[in-house]
Amino acid sequence: MILKVDKVKKYFPIKKGIFLLTAGYVRALEEVSFEISEGQTIGVVGESGCGKTTLGRVIAKVYDATSGRIFYTPHGKENNAIAQAAEIRKNTEKQIMKNYRKDVQMIFQDPYNSLDPRMTIGDILAEPLQVHKVCSSEAALNETVSQLLLKVGLYPEYASRYPHEFSGGQRQRISIARAIALHPRMIICDEPTSALDVSVQSQIINLLKDLQKEYQMAYLFISHNLDVIYHVSDWIMVMYLGNVVEIATPEALFEDPLHPYTSALMKAIPNWNPEERSLGETTLQGEPPSPIAPPSGCPFHTRCEFVMERCKTDKPRLSEIGQDRKVACHLRVQ
Repeated sequence: MILKVDKVKKYFPIKKGIFLLTAGYVRALEEVSFEISEGQTIGVVGESGCGKTTLGRVIAKVYDATSGRIFYTPHGKENNAIAQAAEIRKNTEKQIMKNYRKDVQMIFQDPYNSLDPRMTIGDILAEPLQVHKVCSSEAALNETVSQLLLKVGLYPEYASRYPHEFSGGQRQRISIARAIALHPRMIICDEPTSALDVSVQSQIINLLKDLQKEYQMAYLFISHNLDVIYHVSDWIMVMYLGNVVEIATPEALFEDPLHPYTSALMKAIPNWNPEERSLGETTLQGEPPSPIAPPSGCPFHTRCEFVMERCKTDKPRLSEIGQDRKVACHLRVQ
């Protein structure tokens, strides 16, 4: 186990008035729990605004969680993971946090805004190496930067150029090179292909899979593209309104989705054959409720065709259904 997320919540306060008093909260995450191990990929899917990116940023420590716990197992202590895991949400020990930030990296969604336009590519890649004192000399630093560029399919001569001189696909390769510079144990991929052309998307996906095989990294892969998620994931986590509603293997999820929301997502996938397209069959109606005032009971009951009275008042827990499935639905868990 590299990481264990235990009942993590993230609420963003809403400030109003000249005194900026708290008038409410945006409930972005509601008690999210999962574990991820070395070499494993967990895909995260759901509608826009369901909390996917917030989850990634909470794990990467871009945001601080409102409550819950995040356990991190330092490198070399995996055999006794539970005993050796450090709770990092409120940890103030500098060395633990420095190791955590080295081991958990993030590839952001927008390759145009995730790179500093005032820094050369060489400086961007060298910065994490300098902060963590990886290289002993300037020559070693330059050689490492060159090797990183080659690793992601770019030329070492590009180190002297600036981000605006590259295409979107090349910039995302640079972001990947920056993420793997410190040989992390886990990378959070926040829709790394959504801003790219389809042909470039496949190149980036294949690059990420090759790097994962070489370094045995874990991926938390966030995406709207269910085909991509199926291709890269060992497990898929479906989120709705900040809640995890189903976790399953790709095969189980695509063949037999148990949660009504997951089923609606599967039906929304367009088929290449016009005669077999099932977009008209989806029964999902309306817009998701506001995360400022989420409904009581099951968060999905306002849009569910199978809603029962119990769903309106009693929130279902994420429960195991067999060995390869967890689901939060009263229809499946009695």
